[in-house]
Amino acid sequence: MSQTIFVLEDEADILRLVQYHLEGAGFTVRPYPTQGTLLADAERQPPALFLLDIMVPGGDGLDLCRRLRQNPNLSIIPIIFLTARAAENDRVLGLELGADDYITKPFGTRELTARVKAVLRRFERPSSPSIVKFEAIEIDASAMQLRVDGELVTTTATEFRLLDYLARHPGRVFSRDHLLDAVWGDARFVTPRSVDVYVRRIREKIEADPEIPRYLKTMRGAGYRFEIPKISQM
Repeated sequence: MSQTIFVLEDEADILRLVQYHLEGAGFTVRPYPTQGTLLADAERQPPALFLLDIMVPGGDGLDLCRRLRQNPNLSIIPIIFLTARAAENDRVLGLELGADDYITKPFGTRELTARVKAVLRRFERPSSPSIVKFEAIEIDASAMQLRVDGELVTTTATEFRLLDYLARHPGRVFSRDHLLDAVWGDARFVTPRSVDVYVRRIREKIEADPEIPRYLKTMRGAGYRFEIPKISQM
């Protein structure tokens, strides 16, 4: 079965162009000129990826991204913004809200298709079970789920990938540039400071006191190191 992409775009010509090229690449596209039933449809049948314009009638894509990231059933699904808003502040805001890539208009259709495929590759789940446990924290890579004290904690796909990568390399110091290569790959809108944003968000989810972290430590001038007292993998 082909992967389904929900596309929010109010400009009819761009929507047809995006749909044509993504379907030509083997995807199934569900077009939405407004938010309308997009969220309800996604809850009934979650897509593989959301491609969102920001400036659309009846509520912008930023607000929709925020609601998707707050929805436990949809928070893990990758989001790419496709928008004419190219200012750095807009890109930073998209990152803060949990976007996994940010493409500005005008765009090349080959680049669009390549970056959609790249984001989906980054979030492919391993075929074999792989769980990391330490103290009250459980990271299940195959299900892309984080549990703290037995409770399921909502994460975005990028948050989960960064946490999982660090937890599987305890004791090693990673620079921001290394983490960008390992987790984000060829995503072009992220910067070394992007890592700091995600580290802060991860700490808020796994640390009893995010200001005095036990696990995810900052190594001044070097990067980050994950420390855990004992690790077991299943």
